[in-house]
Amino acid sequence: MRRNTFVELSFLAFGLLPFSFVLTGLSRLVVPVEMARLLSAPTMLAGGALVVVLAGRSLAAVAGLRPLEE
Repeated sequence: MRRNTFVELSFLAFGLLPFSFVLTGLSRLVVPVEMARLLSAPTMLAGGALVVVLAGRSLAAVAGLRPLEE
């Protein structure tokens, strides 16, 4: 993985997490609370999974197992 790709995915991951909270808050104005949580769950899961994958990838780079390409 190139460094630029890693940085772009990091920004995406840390953008998805706050977006899911905003989505929950705004959708609670229109639909019930349970439906609002169901609407924001996919973005929260995608952001969380991306954070976990990137954390594992960065640990592998620091350990020297799979270094990041220039």
